[in-house]
Amino acid sequence: MTLSPDLSTCLVKVISRDYPAVPESICILRLSAIGDCCHTLPVVRTLQSAFPASRITWVIGTTEHKLLQGADGIEFITFDKSAGFRSWKDVRRKLAGGQFEILLDMNASMRANLVSAAIPARRRIGFDRARARDFQWTFCNEHIAQRHPDRRHVLDGLFQFAEYLGVTDRQMRWDIPLSSADMQFALEATAGPGPTCVISPCSSQRARNYRNWGADKYAELIGYLQNQYGAKVLLSGAPTDIEKYYEQEILTRTNNTVTSLIGKTTLKQLLAVIDAASLVICPDSGPAHMATAVATPVIGLYATSNPERTGPYNDQQLVANRYPDAIKQEFGKPVNEVRFGQRVRSPEAMDMITVSDVTAKVDIVLGSG
Repeated sequence: MTLSPDLSTCLVKVISRDYPAVPESICILRLSAIGDCCHTLPVVRTLQSAFPASRITWVIGTTEHKLLQGADGIEFITFDKSAGFRSWKDVRRKLAGGQFEILLDMNASMRANLVSAAIPARRRIGFDRARARDFQWTFCNEHIAQRHPDRRHVLDGLFQFAEYLGVTDRQMRWDIPLSSADMQFALEATAGPGPTCVISPCSSQRARNYRNWGADKYAELIGYLQNQYGAKVLLSGAPTDIEKYYEQEILTRTNNTVTSLIGKTTLKQLLAVIDAASLVICPDSGPAHMATAVATPVIGLYATSNPERTGPYNDQQLVANRYPDAIKQEFGKPVNEVRFGQRVRSPEAMDMITVSDVTAKVDIVLGSG
């Protein structure tokens, strides 16, 4: 059967949905967390480069906005998770009366799903069904391609959204703005002879999410940094109970020979300090990806999460990686036989990382190794 010219044209329009090659407006939905928002920013930079005339709006969490605030060419709409429904109504009010050409729903969670419902958009693009957690699939009318096997870094997965729009030339830049006061703070914090090493000892606290190394091991590592390299060591973190505990334990064990910035910096001040530092050491947490954003080498401590998926993107070779050992112990299988990104839920798993595992990576960065 041969289609008539009119019917063929109609079908082509249905298939292509008659979307413009250059979208007038794009809304990014990525509320949290710090690391994932750091992963999202180069995708946004890539879209800005490909579509310089497009208006880009990012709906983001209030904490994450404190780091990315002022990023050029991006209109930010903040969502306060602690305010719940009031913040949802605020987002809806701010976006009322308009419509985005494209919504890139890059946050698969029930909270993000509900926020996406407040965003008016013609095209609502979300994850493929395998990654569309909490029914995200039903909140979108288009979905990025599913690839098998899907064993890639989170950042590469987010870049699929740009690829879905036909953009393949990546712009791996962050350009997070820092004030002169932020940079002066960092200059004073890192002043002195020898390299500066930032240690952020704790990850965010979630149920059965064991990612913190022992305070005794950090203290031993600090001794190595000081004795071998004359390093100035700075502790960083938020003023949570667990981070305050680590602060006290580490200061006591090192005779107060380190400087603690725990609870004493804004996110932009911390980024400025990381930018000025020679090295960052931390578990699977936001500072690892903040370091990537400013090209500071980062040694990641990984045993309960897969660094190939969530490790420091440009420093995989510097990861102190005991994840394969932890997987083998918990599941009796090698890494390639478990689900990619499978978490290890053992509280003892991080103890598999030895101090010598980490000092070997330190030598690569600071020594001649």
